[in-house]
Amino acid sequence: MEKGTAMWWKWLPWRYMVRRFARAHGFLDPLAVMGRVRRFAQPSEVDEPIELLRAGVAFHARGLINSRVIQHNRDWVWPYWAERQFDPADKAFIPRAFSITHVNLSHRNWTAVGLPDGEAMPLVDPRGLVTPLYDNWSLDAWVVADDGRVLLPSRQLQADQTLDLDPRNGLEVRTKTRAGALGLTMRTWATLVGEESQCRTEATATCDTGGWLVLSLRPANPEGVAFINRVTLAPDRRGWTVDDVARVDFSDPPDRHHVSDYRHGDVFIHLDDAEEQSSGVCDIGMATAAALYRLDPGTSRTVQATVPLIDETARPAAGGWPRALEGHCRIRLPDARMQFLYDAAVRSLILHAPGDVYPGPYTYKRFWFRDAALILNALLCAGLIDRSERAIDRFPPRQTLDGFFRSQEGEWDANGEVLWIIERFCALSGRPPKASWRKPITKGAKWLVAKRTAEDGSPHGGLLPAGFSAEHLGPNDYYYWDDFWAVGGLHAASALMTRYGDGEAAEYWRREARNFQASIDRSLEQVAGRLKGPAIPASPYRRLDAGAIGSLAGGYPLQIMEPLDPRLLATNDYLLDSCMVDGGFFQDVVHSGINAYLTLHMAQVALRAGQTERAADMIRAVARLASPTGQWPEAIHPHTGGGCMGDGQHIWAAAEWLLMMRNAFVREEGDTLVIGAGLLPEWLTEGAELSFGPAPTAFGTITLDVTVRNGRAHVDWRADWRGAPPRLDIALPGMDRHAVSGADGRAEVGVPA
Repeated sequence: MEKGTAMWWKWLPWRYMVRRFARAHGFLDPLAVMGRVRRFAQPSEVDEPIELLRAGVAFHARGLINSRVIQHNRDWVWPYWAERQFDPADKAFIPRAFSITHVNLSHRNWTAVGLPDGEAMPLVDPRGLVTPLYDNWSLDAWVVADDGRVLLPSRQLQADQTLDLDPRNGLEVRTKTRAGALGLTMRTWATLVGEESQCRTEATATCDTGGWLVLSLRPANPEGVAFINRVTLAPDRRGWTVDDVARVDFSDPPDRHHVSDYRHGDVFIHLDDAEEQSSGVCDIGMATAAALYRLDPGTSRTVQATVPLIDETARPAAGGWPRALEGHCRIRLPDARMQFLYDAAVRSLILHAPGDVYPGPYTYKRFWFRDAALILNALLCAGLIDRSERAIDRFPPRQTLDGFFRSQEGEWDANGEVLWIIERFCALSGRPPKASWRKPITKGAKWLVAKRTAEDGSPHGGLLPAGFSAEHLGPNDYYYWDDFWAVGGLHAASALMTRYGDGEAAEYWRREARNFQASIDRSLEQVAGRLKGPAIPASPYRRLDAGAIGSLAGGYPLQIMEPLDPRLLATNDYLLDSCMVDGGFFQDVVHSGINAYLTLHMAQVALRAGQTERAADMIRAVARLASPTGQWPEAIHPHTGGGCMGDGQHIWAAAEWLLMMRNAFVREEGDTLVIGAGLLPEWLTEGAELSFGPAPTAFGTITLDVTVRNGRAHVDWRADWRGAPPRLDIALPGMDRHAVSGADGRAEVGVPA
């Protein structure tokens, strides 16, 4: 049917009609332009996945609306990113000129709160603006003094924002701002009351001379305009109804209340109006409202707003955060900041794995196999086995009839990633693969073999076809990233068949993995001759550039390349020499920002190679790049330090931080567990006490304790090995290196003589 439909469409004179229409109206021929664009990429089955085109159109549609609204209404109170990005005196300023859309490119930062297993993830921006419902309007709080002074958090250059991990509320964002004697503290968290999930925001204000605490309904969020057509104050004055659907409940009725529409300007400029309004309608969708609460001089007042999370599609799990965190792998570090980053990462991973696994709460709140596999690796290493298994169970229904694990067309890395994470699950959990997984595994491996190009002697002979890379490596090409994942997936299929007890199938897939690797090696030999060195570019036809970051996958996380493989180390050397900004990897392609998660990929490659000082420098850099709430956007603006691309809370980055800490304490290397190689020297000072565990490994679960006394490190462990105890390589930086048996339970090392 699909082929027939395609042929029927092909016979229509649509190209002629499009060209004729464009020329008749004085436009460039769009087909000719697209033809030129395609020449910059290798021919491929899919120019760009429809899913990404759809997401891009939605993103820039809002940007187009922003361009029609924000720059013409600078007297409105806008979210923090817009206040900074539109201010010519700020380093975040971006000239707009011929930009058709105005989007957040300087402060893409937010922090999600929520409940385990719930789909709702309310957002808090860097100045406390709360977006309770997905991609919707927001709540803000202001302080207005009687003498005209105002505290508008979004216009404050400084703020004190923290993420409280208190198990009572699980995740609570606190934001404190001041303007002279005016003070405001906002607290936002999610809670479950009976059957109803709620987002709660509490605002506490002080004013030296008396004034008003203002709770305001805003038609905007961290991406820009978010329409509000109607707002109504309840008859008892204890809340709003927004667009006849959503509800905002107040802890106290306001002393005054105002509403405005687009034609009359922001409600902010009407706070002194003598006449109240209890409701308002804006046919443009820019209604604003303000509930005002009287402040006595020098006395604080607290008001709470509660929003039922009507976009909740799954009821949060009973037991809340304490139950979700049971048995997870804990860390103890002498560095409070890095300790916090680990603890925050664990909670971020749990929040974003309510069923499917999401790489972000907003821009990336959708499913990709790639992100899911890499995030699940961190969940497994954190000991969250059941949550990981539940997510993997949702993979097979997404597989096409021909075996493709499809999250979007035109990307060829997913099959290898799915097979790899299933094997990783079995290795770390000690559980056998499910019978229901066997057919999808076999189909997925067959798809990889069938998808390879012909061995024709060309640089891409035997590799996967040219494809689109959402890893932003460049135009469609024959990416080594895809090929390394394919080989890793075939090795995983072989190991899984061994676990099923099918030796013949295991040998078959092992042989296919070796054949595929041989094609990669032949390709790399040709590339080395062309580039006069062993470093691996993004594809056989590229020069070395930032896209080479994808070629590290063979070393980390796949470990199908030896730690000291000269090709791997030369690639990392190139990236370190040519692509670093402020100690982090700067991805020139699309991201145009510093990537925390890719910096940690480089650190992992360096750690495997024994380059511990290099790895330590990158770990420290990534810690510095974290937001005050312990989060990283996908890409970081080198001047503002804020997000410039992707989700403002990138869960893949949180996963990589967790994995970096885990591998710093314990990592698998062949038949050995390497202990302590990534611990930072400053953690190992006299009297230091560190611990990690219980940590799942391929050999069983281990809990490590490291103490430093009298210049010597004492390493103790408790383990539940699933077979014979493995070899342990005690490799603390700056200390003697010792190989011991996992049965020993204790080792002591000192500074080399």
